[in-house]
Amino acid sequence: MPTQKKRVILTSGKRKAAIARATLKIGTGRIRINGIPAEIYQPALAKSKIVEPLMLSGEAWKNLNIDVNVEGGGFMGQAEAARMAIARGIVEWTKSSAVKESFLSYDRTMLAGDPRRIEPKKFGGPGARRRKQKSYR
Repeated sequence: MPTQKKRVILTSGKRKAAIARATLKIGTGRIRINGIPAEIYQPALAKSKIVEPLMLSGEAWKNLNIDVNVEGGGFMGQAEAARMAIARGIVEWTKSSAVKESFLSYDRTMLAGDPRRIEPKKFGGPGARRRKQKSYR
């Protein structure tokens, strides 16, 4: 009896300070974010962001188990990083140009990340750009 090769795909997504790592395996359609099932993930706005690639891909994810570990950043940055990791994983799993095109036409940041990062603080002021006020009186 030939053994079936187990297929596992690892993808990542970044948004601001949040980094998400997704693992896709053959399974029953279970999606977990930091161990929490996607159905009960809170807040609801973040949950709706995370499940967008699942809605757009149709039935492609029904036979997959997706586990996402997210760290850093705020709740919305984490949601968008997880969304990117899931979308990239589904595209890599299906190898379908139709799924990729549907993601790109819906929202390009689902696959292509936003390169903006926080600018470092400089001397002479409290932040990256702001300087101390001068008073001549």
